[in-house]
Amino acid sequence: MANLVDFVNNEISTRKDFPVFGAGDTITVYYEIKEGEKTRTQFFKGVVIQRKGSGATETFTIRKMSGAVGVERIFPVNMPALQKVELNQRGKVRRARIYYFRELTGKKAKIKERRR
Repeated sequence: MANLVDFVNNEISTRKDFPVFGAGDTITVYYEIKEGEKTRTQFFKGVVIQRKGSGATETFTIRKMSGAVGVERIFPVNMPALQKVELNQRGKVRRARIYYFRELTGKKAKIKERRR
């Protein structure tokens, strides 16, 4: 039964070639928005807080600061509206889920860049 579920997930899900990214990385996500009959592309640039799930249900959470307010958005990896993901900076963090990043402000909220 598990093989059947894996087969369906692999066949139905649309594979897109995104760069490999993880928690602490700064990325820009371009996604399509439909307003009535018009469609436009909008981007969301921020730090990856976590990657969660696997296969067709995999998601990632991005956090950015809009003024003094933190904004988080959850994107499914297999969302049809996702157009592309750009990796802007690799971050050096020691955890897979950096929830502590939500409480940090100012200089403490900086993430060091990881060497390539």
